[in-house]
Amino acid sequence: MSEPQHKPYRRVLLKVSGEVLMGDTPYGIDTKTVESVAEDIREIVQSGVELCLVIGGGNIFRGMAGAAKGMERSSADYMGMLATVMNALAMQDALERIGVSTRVQSAIPMATVCEPYIRRRAQRHLEKGRVVIFAAGTGNPFFTTDTAAALRAAEMQCDALFKGTSVDGIYSADPKKDPAAKRYDKLSYMDVLAQDLKVMDASAVALMRDNNIPIVVFSIKGRGNLLNVLRGGGVHTVVSTERAA
Repeated sequence: MSEPQHKPYRRVLLKVSGEVLMGDTPYGIDTKTVESVAEDIREIVQSGVELCLVIGGGNIFRGMAGAAKGMERSSADYMGMLATVMNALAMQDALERIGVSTRVQSAIPMATVCEPYIRRRAQRHLEKGRVVIFAAGTGNPFFTTDTAAALRAAEMQCDALFKGTSVDGIYSADPKKDPAAKRYDKLSYMDVLAQDLKVMDASAVALMRDNNIPIVVFSIKGRGNLLNVLRGGGVHTVVSTERAA
């Protein structure tokens, strides 16, 4: 079997859901899982790829869930943004303990704990080989961290957006609930939008389509999966302008 052909990546954005950081615990941050993701990130940085990162906050607080329980939506979303800052600081600590220079930039200014989001400063950090973690979403309620990841990927002129999840790609249905769900190797942006596949918010997918940035969905739970997929191997789904065969 020949080696998979792929375009080398110069700069990528990695989106990690907050739930991934829970590991096998019911909520919160599992230190071992954070350390495992940090090791994967170090491998990418050592390979010469510039990496920025967006982490969700669902392991601590999810705005939509709070709103569903009667909270005012804007307040619930701001609480979710603060949860992403906590996750970003945890990841920064794990990365710096293994020698990876890291900066956290928050869309909600909080100068005591991290930098404010400044696009040109973030680009300079990446050029110097630092990992930049974008926290607090877009800084606005009613937008998810998926949309924030798509926005930052476009602003940073990334070659791809990698979405690390608990499953190994995009399926026609939730594979944890439907054993007959079909996994896709390749999809177009329009396939995802037309079939309402729940990989990312429609606004995030549309933003990636408009900027022609591919979305690569893979399982981040296995050590080394990120580097393997980055090199064109492993099991994953690519969303781009090309339609499924």
